[in-house]
Amino acid sequence: MNSNRIKKGLLIAVPVVVVILAVCILFFNRHNEVTVEGPIGQIADNETDSSVWAQFYPAHWDSYQANYDNTENPSHFEAKPYLQVMYAGFGFAKEYNEPRGHVYSLEDVIAVDPARKKAGASCITCKSTQVPGLIEKYGEQYYLMSFDDIIDEVNQPIGCLDCHDPKTMNLRLTRPALIQALERQGKDIDKLTHQELRSLVCAQCHVTYYFAPDTKEIVFPWDKGLKADQILAYYDEKEFSEWVHPDAGTGLVKPRHAEYETFMDSTHQSAGLACADCHMPYVKVGNKKISSHTWQSPLNNIEESCTTCHRNGTDWLINRVKTIQNQVKQVQDLAGNAVVAAINELKISREAPGADQAKLEEAMYQHRKAQWYLDYVAVTNGYGFHNPTETLNNLGIAIDSAHKSVQLAREARGAQ
Repeated sequence: MNSNRIKKGLLIAVPVVVVILAVCILFFNRHNEVTVEGPIGQIADNETDSSVWAQFYPAHWDSYQANYDNTENPSHFEAKPYLQVMYAGFGFAKEYNEPRGHVYSLEDVIAVDPARKKAGASCITCKSTQVPGLIEKYGEQYYLMSFDDIIDEVNQPIGCLDCHDPKTMNLRLTRPALIQALERQGKDIDKLTHQELRSLVCAQCHVTYYFAPDTKEIVFPWDKGLKADQILAYYDEKEFSEWVHPDAGTGLVKPRHAEYETFMDSTHQSAGLACADCHMPYVKVGNKKISSHTWQSPLNNIEESCTTCHRNGTDWLINRVKTIQNQVKQVQDLAGNAVVAAINELKISREAPGADQAKLEEAMYQHRKAQWYLDYVAVTNGYGFHNPTETLNNLGIAIDSAHKSVQLAREARGAQ
């Protein structure tokens, strides 16, 4: 009797198990069909129009479209008026606005003051998916073309092709300046890890650089290292200046948004994080999980960006960020006022009869150093949060060097 019951139980159980397995398989397949968003067609090797990619990656495209919401681009001079004094004699003194969303990159560079376009075609190198193709088309001549000569061939802003291989979707580097800088450091770009690339694709643009005087080619000044002191030493060794300040008489170099350099060796980078972990966190779209392509402050989506690692609560995290940024802004403003004081003292001493020229040269170098360290911080996004310790150290050097410049300038004219 027991064996008959077992047989009957098995006859009932087997169909039930089959049904359950079938339901699970159907659910699993349906789930994967929805969540796995891959190409359903072929994207051309050099497809610069990101809207073409949208039909294959609609959730990512919708995320990218949200960048249009970032429309604010106030002048840096509103919060940092000392910058305009510092940039006297240079194109940045005419106009220097904070960046809007990446989708406005081409529109904004076209609208910028003509004084900022003296570098010519190089000005759009980070502004459009079409640039690698133009560099391939014109070769070294690309960098020597004027802004007006090249702009008629460009109509696409920053987009998919800047960072992704259209066949595999793998991250890749497309800008020669970064590739060349890494190669000079002895790095094999074919052996970069995926996590390294999640920062380096950003480092194609979010770095400091300069235009080579003869060729106007973009160069990353990383040969001595990535930090402010190492980059200034690089420029000093070459005796390189981008312009001479009309009041101070100092030969100066201009840092550009050194986000990547500042982030390196920071607490977050040392813990293994990349730029994308905070600025492109994974987000849920329906039952999909995608890397957000809305490039913005992590505070705008703090649950996805920060609380995956930090368990302190969103209020604590926001207060922590704001405290760091307020401290940096306060010290930055002190440094700004100190640099302006150095410029004013140099102007007086240069006009004073019989001034000690050797002392003046020393004072000018201290001004060059002070302005470099301050500007390195002031033009980098995040108000120091990418690396608070290094940022405050740089500002401290700026203040100290500015005070030395003031003292030397006064000594040069015999003032106390």
